[in-house]
Amino acid sequence: MKKIGFLSFNHWSDHRGSRVRSAKESLLQSIELAQAAEDIGIDGAFFRVHHFADQQSTPFPLMSAIAATTSRIQVGTAVIDMRYENPLALAEDAAATDLISGGRLQLGLSRGSPQHADRGFEVFGNIPTTTDAAMASEKTDRFLAAISGAGVATANPQRYGPDAPLLAITPVSDTLATRIWWGAGSRATAETAAAKGLNLMSSTLMTEDTGVPFEQLQREQIDLFRASWARAGWAYRPSVSVSRDMLPIVDAETAALFGAHAGPGGSDQVGLIEGVAARFGRQHVDTPDRLAQALGADVAVDAADWVLLTIPNQLGVDLNIRILAALHDIGAELGWHEDALTTDRVGRVRAPRPGVRLAS
Repeated sequence: MKKIGFLSFNHWSDHRGSRVRSAKESLLQSIELAQAAEDIGIDGAFFRVHHFADQQSTPFPLMSAIAATTSRIQVGTAVIDMRYENPLALAEDAAATDLISGGRLQLGLSRGSPQHADRGFEVFGNIPTTTDAAMASEKTDRFLAAISGAGVATANPQRYGPDAPLLAITPVSDTLATRIWWGAGSRATAETAAAKGLNLMSSTLMTEDTGVPFEQLQREQIDLFRASWARAGWAYRPSVSVSRDMLPIVDAETAALFGAHAGPGGSDQVGLIEGVAARFGRQHVDTPDRLAQALGADVAVDAADWVLLTIPNQLGVDLNIRILAALHDIGAELGWHEDALTTDRVGRVRAPRPGVRLAS
């Protein structure tokens, strides 16, 4: 069985063509879309986190709202830049959100990609003593210890006595540690993630290039991750997610919007990110049957437990529901899950659930 999630970058803008004009609309539409995705049978709602941009920068209010108004869909991030985070505050927020969700939080972390602000994490009070990567790794270690219930603060001797143990953060969610992911951009960082006991989240780019096709390089990353996990001897099975950029053409509106780019996905793109060669996966725009063929032949998708499909969130909830319905059907055709989508579940008139009021 394979799970399907949508990945939203949560953009908003007041430019012509955008159906998401403000931060408020971005938040409320994301809640409504997650609810509708649950009704369709999509397994996860994942959100990108960016600072100093017209995107969502703090995911926990959004994920908590989704968790409180749904019952099955997983809620997660892809990913949180650990350079910006206070690891203990993050641990408190994550545990509280996971408890609200009933254990449905899938929290993706990473060293972070290039941001809009030049070293914006320093404005947040985070000054690395060595490298950005080392700072992110150290913060992640503190976060993992905190969510596992380790003592992190000296107890007040006037309240607890002179020999009291260190105090742990509260609340604690007992199983959260098994649902923390690392956004690894290379084969080496995937192996490091496995050594730390983190699930693997691999996106549509690799921060290395060996000349082989993107899917093959990503499959090598997954295989090395699983081998490293086995060597580490962790007691539970890890999960692996891969992201794909796929737009199904399902009606006249999607044909008008995306049709000019339809057809074979072309070749990978190779470029530089912070001076390092990187290989980018292809965008696929086509009919559902051809997208199913592409996914079925993808060696990295074959090895993954989750497939996260990026959505054009600025085109609004209704269009994205149709896209997600088609992607759900593709998964059913490939045998990824048992439930079959029925047409009336997409075609019916939708109403916001209690507690959600969409901006006009």
